Amino acid sequence: MIPFAIITLAFLLCFRLTCYYYRKAYYRSFWQSPPACAVSEPHKKYSGETRFPLIVQNFHRYFFYIAILISLINTYDAVLAFHGKGGGFGFGLGNIILVGNVVCLWIYTLSCHSCRNITAGRLNHFSRHPVRHKLWMWVSVLNARHMMWAWITLGTLMLTDAYIGLVASGTLTDLRFVH
Repeated sequence: MIPFAIITLAFLLCFRLTCYYYRKAYYRSFWQSPPACAVSEPHKKYSGETRFPLIVQNFHRYFFYIAILISLINTYDAVLAFHGKGGGFGFGLGNIILVGNVVCLWIYTLSCHSCRNITAGRLNHFSRHPVRHKLWMWVSVLNARHMMWAWITLGTLMLTDAYIGLVASGTLTDLRFVH
């Protein structure tokens, strides 16, 4: 049986690779476009995101929807992890790590530019849509730190996966506070 994390990895990787923050980094690194501020474009003809491989960037919003679905599943898993061995409530270090990871992933996902566009990107009059405007403002605040959350979630993902792997292999025992 293939683990869920392996199945979702391709979709989450596509979500990150098409992310506007990561685009900035690798456009400058690989395509030298733009190499820096006030430096002329080294390419004679720039086609933007209209040809392969850059046209794949246009699928970011669809990867965003998949990331939301995966975040919902991860949230469900984090809640299930609170069930103790006897079926009752249990709480340990693994729960703190799982919940911390899920919270960070939600912040990263909801701070996405696609989320801003979905909440109110096409509105001409915010005054006619006060709830959507409020959501857009909230997502815009998160969006200001999108780069930071991109890096934080890479760290929390590695920590969470390492901890779960070590506990699952029997190398570590989950430190339980409430059994």
